[in-house]
Amino acid sequence: MAWPGEAEAWDALTQLCPDETRVNAKVLFNPHNSTYVLNCFGQDIFVSLNDRDIYSNSALGQVLVNQYAEYSHLSILKYLIHSRDLPCSGQMIPPFDLPGGDIFVKGTHILPLDDIAGCFDGNVDKFVKTGKNLAGTQLEYGDMSFKLFPFPRVPVVIIVWEGDEEFPAKATLLLDAGCVSQIPTEIVWSTAMMSVKMLLQSARGK
Repeated sequence: MAWPGEAEAWDALTQLCPDETRVNAKVLFNPHNSTYVLNCFGQDIFVSLNDRDIYSNSALGQVLVNQYAEYSHLSILKYLIHSRDLPCSGQMIPPFDLPGGDIFVKGTHILPLDDIAGCFDGNVDKFVKTGKNLAGTQLEYGDMSFKLFPFPRVPVVIIVWEGDEEFPAKATLLLDAGCVSQIPTEIVWSTAMMSVKMLLQSARGK
């Protein structure tokens, strides 16, 4: 199934110089079969220009490109098209602080962070195992936190505070302030959403 905008994205990607895209996106490119190899959450994702196909050989990678195709396919293509050879800013901010980030506080665009909080509340070991399954880096924020890489130049930080008698468990997602230099504003939401979905999927042991 082709998602809206996907055909146009494939057209744009095939027009780019693979060597420049390889450097800009921090990916590999196999000239023999015209396929990019992109690392998402520690999973190798293959993007075949000849077949216009996105696939993976790992279980979690297959979940990303098949079960969560509505978030991942266009995001992957747009990342390859728009990424630049620029370092991360190092400043992690809430997504609603990004340009156009007001969509994160509206209706169906609100991230299901309560699901993250409920999944890991009182279970640091589970959170650590889950984050490592996605090649994350453990951080010192909150009661538990990980930095994940949905794309090589787009880090995401997820922080969980455990609940107590006074306050329920809470989760927060942060994005690098420079992420809009790597992906279009409209792709920031789907990238954040697939980060939440993949963390929950990994927690289920799949």
